[in-house]
Amino acid sequence: MTVHFIGAGPGAADLLTLRGRDLIAASPVCLYAGSLIPEAILAHCPPGARIVNTAPLDLDAIVAEIVAAHAGGQDVARLHSGDLSVWSAMGEQLRRLRALGIPFTVTPGVPAFAAAAAALEAELTLPELGQSLVLTRTPGRASRMPERERLTTFAASGATLAIHLSIHNLAQVVADLLPDYGADCPVVVVWRASWPDQRIVRATLATIVAAVAGSMERTALILVGPVLGGEHFGASRLYAAGYDRRFRPQDVGSRFAESAE
Repeated sequence: MTVHFIGAGPGAADLLTLRGRDLIAASPVCLYAGSLIPEAILAHCPPGARIVNTAPLDLDAIVAEIVAAHAGGQDVARLHSGDLSVWSAMGEQLRRLRALGIPFTVTPGVPAFAAAAAALEAELTLPELGQSLVLTRTPGRASRMPERERLTTFAASGATLAIHLSIHNLAQVVADLLPDYGADCPVVVVWRASWPDQRIVRATLATIVAAVAGSMERTALILVGPVLGGEHFGASRLYAAGYDRRFRPQDVGSRFAESAE
């Protein structure tokens, strides 16, 4: 018996890995975060599977479901939205399973920031504009932020920011970022990225609060940085005609002579 933790992706039912799909199809028990995972993904469960929405359950109740499946020798597909490596609450579940000696696997999923970038048809690391992406959030009821992980600290780097779980703090986000990014810095809010009712709001730090005007909640991602601003960026050397690289050497003759020596 194994518990398979599976990243179910950002929302679109077909943004699921083949491995994740196959593990769901092979598991007679499925525990899923019902508030964030589309029911269409549950169609991959085998006939007669025990399907449990964990949204109303606490950690003890979730572990009890897993222990019962373990006692019955039944594999469990444990579905979380997005990718399991960030804000999934997987860590506390794995800690319990390790203590109980229950085996598990982890299968990654498409994260929300990647789905948002795809919706924008945007690369978040553009030459000369931004080569770093910070995934962060603001304090919430479920988790406090470590003292040193402040938006103002990240803003000093000028990196592209993907700010999760923070649309309710949008005014404070703007206040924290304005000194370093400036009022004209591009901001995009993507609500329910990849879902059928996905919404995108483009603005600047000066105008984003009014542009959103309380119309989005919970599953909105805030993206901030110069890379969101248009076409004025340099070209990568990777595909430059004169760039010498292993798979596209510029002086084949000299390379051959050197290797012969």
